[in-house]
Amino acid sequence: MTETAVYAAGGVLWRVVEGKLLVLLIHRTRYKDVTLPKGKVDPGEMLAETASREIFEETGIRVSLGVPVGVSRYRMPNRREKIVHYWAAEATDAAIRSSAFVPNKEIAALEWVSLKKAFKRLSYPVDTEILEHFARLVDEGVLRTFPIIALRHAKAVAREEWNGADAARPLSPRGRSQANSIVGPLLAFGTRKIVSSPAVRCVKTVQPLSAALGRKIDKTELISQDAWEEGKSDARTIIGERVRTRKPAVLCTHGPVLPEILTEIALATGTLRGSYLGSASALEAGAFSVVHLSVDNPGSGIVAIETHAPKT
Repeated sequence: MTETAVYAAGGVLWRVVEGKLLVLLIHRTRYKDVTLPKGKVDPGEMLAETASREIFEETGIRVSLGVPVGVSRYRMPNRREKIVHYWAAEATDAAIRSSAFVPNKEIAALEWVSLKKAFKRLSYPVDTEILEHFARLVDEGVLRTFPIIALRHAKAVAREEWNGADAARPLSPRGRSQANSIVGPLLAFGTRKIVSSPAVRCVKTVQPLSAALGRKIDKTELISQDAWEEGKSDARTIIGERVRTRKPAVLCTHGPVLPEILTEIALATGTLRGSYLGSASALEAGAFSVVHLSVDNPGSGIVAIETHAPKT
């Protein structure tokens, strides 16, 4: 991130009513404009976490982030650059019913409109560009997605500083901080299922997420480093199961296993392999790649991949 820039995040919320796609616009009180929900990054936040929080604060609607739909850049009155990352996000009927939104000093009204009307009503060209990215996903029929998240375990105690078995190597203090910092972003993508290598450093990485969700960690040797080193790892079985269920999941594993996981996702979805897979699997400790797949037709290929790294 550029230090002088101001970072923000938001979303294009959508729903289908009687077969018609609608998107959510917000009417801001102070500026008397029509725009998309968004807001500035709080200290220590990762962008996906900001988007989820700001959408809820401005609309009262809790969503899980879907496919990224672009980044807008513009100069503020103080001449600083503002960079805003956006995601598509489906607003379920239950989430809309649960919204406690009332007009306030920031947001005067919420309005669900068709894409055609949204293009006419938005006040700013940068918002229109984001909506154009969104409209392309609609045209391609890949708007409704689910994520498979490949997570590299957080920073562990160095091998040379550890006398026990490698699989028992614990997280370092920095690693424990990373494990806590990625909970918000992983929740932002709707993570419900947690699959992990049984190595202590992997299990401890997803323990805070497990506690936040109130869900157990499914441990499997099939994505462990020990199995990989022995030529016995089997990412294909794990990925096949995850693609078939079409539900959000995080897989916590080791650096050497990540390329196998990304390759198997590509193979399972009929996606052409390329250098992008190498980039998505070359993760630093505590970082993760979110692979978005179509709910309606997972075999149509990877819709998008994005990578996130903890700030700590």
